[in-house]
Amino acid sequence: MKRISLSIVLIMFAFTAFSQTWVADPAHSRLGFTISHLTISHITGNFNQFDVKVVSTKADHSDAKIEVTAQIASINTDVEQRNTHLKSADFFDAQQYPTLIFKSTSITKIKGKNYKLLGNMTMHGVTKPVVLNVTFNGTVINPMNKKETSGFTITGSLKRSDYGIGPKFPEAMVGDKVTLIASAEFSPNK
Repeated sequence: MKRISLSIVLIMFAFTAFSQTWVADPAHSRLGFTISHLTISHITGNFNQFDVKVVSTKADHSDAKIEVTAQIASINTDVEQRNTHLKSADFFDAQQYPTLIFKSTSITKIKGKNYKLLGNMTMHGVTKPVVLNVTFNGTVINPMNKKETSGFTITGSLKRSDYGIGPKFPEAMVGDKVTLIASAEFSPNK
C-alpha cells in the first residue's frame, strides 16, 4: 500500500514538475476579427485588453490547456463611433456582458506544426463550442528579455447570430460570419 501511495505521489510530482504555465506578451500579441460590411467590404478590429494562459507539459504544446479572457469594452475598430456602438446593447452590451471567454477542451496535432483546437466560447451570455486552427510557429529565446518564447497563429470563424449579437442588423448590412485571427507570443510565467 505504501508503494502504491508513493508511486501516485511521484507521478503527481513528475506531472507538476513538468507542467508549465505560459502567458501572452501583450506587446507582441493580437486578438483580432474581420466581418463583412454591406457585403462589399470588410471591417477589422481587435480587443486591446485580453489575457491568455496556456498550461502545457510538452515542448510542442500538443497537450496545451488554453484560457482566453478579453474585455469587451476594449474593442477597437479604429473608429470611435463604431466602437461605442459595438459596446452598446445593439451588439455586445459590454455593460451587462463585460467579457469574452474561451476555454479549450482539447487540442489535436494534425500535421507538422498544425493543430485543431476545440473549446467553448462564451460571449453575450451564450456559450457555444468552436473549432480553431492553430499553427505553432516555434520557440526561441527572446534576445531582449532572455526568456523562452513560443509563437502561435490562431484562426477560425463563428456566427454572431449564434451569440445573439446585433440581431437588429441583417446580414446584408453586417455579416453573420466573423473571422477570428490571433497571433500571440507566450513565455513561461516565472
